[in-house]
Amino acid sequence: MEGLLDTLAKLVFWLALGAGVVFTALHGGAIIWTFRDMRARSRDVLAWIVATLLVALIPLFGIIVYLMLRPRETLAEAYERSLEQEALLQAIEEPEICPGCGARVKSDYILCPVCHTRLKQACPACKRPLQLHWAVCPYCGVSVTPQVVEPVE
Repeated sequence: MEGLLDTLAKLVFWLALGAGVVFTALHGGAIIWTFRDMRARSRDVLAWIVATLLVALIPLFGIIVYLMLRPRETLAEAYERSLEQEALLQAIEEPEICPGCGARVKSDYILCPVCHTRLKQACPACKRPLQLHWAVCPYCGVSVTPQVVEPVE
């Protein structure tokens, strides 16, 4: 009977030791993950430290609280979103580019001020700028001769 109790005590000891090692490894991993995750989500060093200490000092509930309070997006996601917004704004503004030199030009320019490439033609009747490939002025309805422009090399 004493041998059975001794064996059972050793078994409980080794199971408790194994559970302690696993818990310690998981807790250490959670601390490291929290630090890395917070570093990817914020530039504030104090926030990194507070989040890491929260998880380190309150083992199970610290990670739950951190997951509830952490910033929604990473810095990389915020940067990508700002790039997408900038691209959308530029697409809305539709800046025109000179086919000759690649300089930005305004939509009412007839010639490029940098390389003097003809960008548009003036309507003979209303003098508004027309695309070179248009055959009719959309403003006054006068027929115009379409022109073809080849970019300057």
